[in-house]
Amino acid sequence: MSQYDNASVIKKANVYFDGKCVSHTVVLADGTKKTVGVILPASLTFNTGVPEIMEGVGGSCRVKLKGETEWKTYGEGQSFNVPGNSSFDIACDEPYHYVCHFG
Repeated sequence: MSQYDNASVIKKANVYFDGKCVSHTVVLADGTKKTVGVILPASLTFNTGVPEIMEGVGGSCRVKLKGETEWKTYGEGQSFNVPGNSSFDIACDEPYHYVCHFG
């Protein structure tokens, strides 16, 4: 889907890693929360509290999940799953646009 209808957007941005990752929280009519954002070229480590699905909507990235040794590349239209209470390393050579689906 290219857009979310009947949704609310939290105006204040979520800014991480000195602005290398910026997202906005979107709340759907059923209460589901997602974040829509961009990671600028960088290598970062994110921690998760709940399971996440990272959906790429532009650009590409390399990802290494906690406990794994190999990096995997993901691009537009591809997703990767991250367990809850875990972490992942992400490396971007270009802006990576994403939607993060929680739970």
